[in-house]
Amino acid sequence: MIVDCHTHIDFSSQGQSLSAHLSAAETVDKCIVLAETSDSCDLANERLSEYVSKHKEKMVGFAVIRPVKANMSTKQLASISDKLGLKGVVLYCCDYGFHPAHSGAVRFYESAQELGLPVFFHNAGPLDAAAVLDFAQPYLLDEVARMFPELKMVIGAMGAPFYEQTLTMVAKHKNVYADLTIRPNSTWQVYNTVVAAYERGVMDKLLFGSGFPSFTAGECIETLLGFNKLLSDTNLPTVPRGSIRSIIERNSLELLGISS
Repeated sequence: MIVDCHTHIDFSSQGQSLSAHLSAAETVDKCIVLAETSDSCDLANERLSEYVSKHKEKMVGFAVIRPVKANMSTKQLASISDKLGLKGVVLYCCDYGFHPAHSGAVRFYESAQELGLPVFFHNAGPLDAAAVLDFAQPYLLDEVARMFPELKMVIGAMGAPFYEQTLTMVAKHKNVYADLTIRPNSTWQVYNTVVAAYERGVMDKLLFGSGFPSFTAGECIETLLGFNKLLSDTNLPTVPRGSIRSIIERNSLELLGISS
């Protein structure tokens, strides 16, 4: 099974974005659609719910919340899954300007762990000038992972630009994963990221993602399967093709406790 764990929809452009997303989703078996940052999280989640509910066989939606402001109870959080049919939550710590281990966020994690809702940390941009880059550091999630060891957590886009911190986190914590959303036009960066993960022995903690609409799943798969070929005339280390395929074909939904 191929699961694209990182896609977005721009509902402001409606038809064009929806059509492109549907087309890109044909490349994979399932895709996770992350709600975008919004002044109204409720509206963003309602729009996302309406869209993914029409494509249940292909899509899973993750709701956006602002835990520091929402002060959401377990019952209220449960309604995201029960009423809207969304299966996880995405947090934009940088954009919303809160420390991942803020006391308000900690109350949210407690509820999310109780309900079995995975949390996707989307802090790798593109960020505007007002975003707080300090809050993107994966090390800040160590406190959260220690407090809530059963909470499924995904560090988006390998925690860019803090790749080494991400590798340390996924190696340290059983239920912390990293989304290998790559940039096909940055082959050297892709190479270094994958080699570093292979050498650290954490390839099994990487989940495939495209970051759509930035890129499509097809483009990312082609890049991952082909970058070793660029090194055929060099003495640089390579990564076994089987290890790379295991990332692409990983059932991320099962790992995150989401029924497909």
